[in-house]
Amino acid sequence: MEYKRITSIGDPNFKKLHDLMKEIFPPEEVLEYDHWKEPLEDPSIRVFVATKADQVVGATEYRYYPDWNIAMTDFTIISEPGLGLGRFLAQNRLKDLNQLAKENGKVLFGMFAEIYDPYRVEHHEFGGVKVMDPYVRREVLSHLGYKRLDLTYVHPSWENTGEAVEGLDLCFMPTDDEFGQLPAALVKDFLTTYYSVLSNKPQKWLQMIEKITTIESIALLPL
Repeated sequence: MEYKRITSIGDPNFKKLHDLMKEIFPPEEVLEYDHWKEPLEDPSIRVFVATKADQVVGATEYRYYPDWNIAMTDFTIISEPGLGLGRFLAQNRLKDLNQLAKENGKVLFGMFAEIYDPYRVEHHEFGGVKVMDPYVRREVLSHLGYKRLDLTYVHPSWENTGEAVEGLDLCFMPTDDEFGQLPAALVKDFLTTYYSVLSNKPQKWLQMIEKITTIESIALLPL
C-alpha cells in the first residue's frame, strides 16, 4: 500500500475518496464535493489516502495547529478488513504529525477526535463495513490512548443546516498518558476555530461553547 496526500479536487484519487466517504458516513458528516476545494489547498489540512492497485482502500484527514501544538483527526476510513489499514493509517499519520511538531520545535502535545457513542446512537451503519462499526471504532480509539472529555458534546452539521449533531464524544489523546485534564480555554479556542468554516451554528453548540467559557478545565475520562 501507498500513503498519498491529496491537495486538489482535481486529483483522481479525490473522486474515489469522496465516493467512499458518501458510502461510509451519514450525509451530515460529508462536506459537498465542490466545498472541498479550499480545504484541500489549505496546507494545514492533511488528507491522505491508502491506495492498493490504484484503488483507494482507506483514508485519513487530520490537521496540526502549531500555536497549540495539537492535532485533530477529522476522519479515518477503512473500507475492508484484512489489509492492516488501521495500523497503516495510524502509524503514517503519527509519523507525519511528529515531524510537523519537530519542525515546530516541540513534541506533539496530543490529538483531538470525535467518536459516536453507540450506546446512545445505534442507527449509524457506516456503509455496512464492520470494521467501521462505532463499537469497534470506539475501542480502537481507546487502545490508541484517547480519553473522552467530561462534556455534553454536540457539533454543527457539516451540511451547514444549523442542526446539532448529537450522540458523540469529543476525545483527546495526550502524548503523556498520565495527563488528566485540558484547559477549558484551549478546548473553546480549538472548537471555535475548527468549526469557523460553518456559518450556521446550532443553538445547542453555542450554549455548549458558552458553558465551556465558565470553567477552567475539563477532565479526561476513560473511553
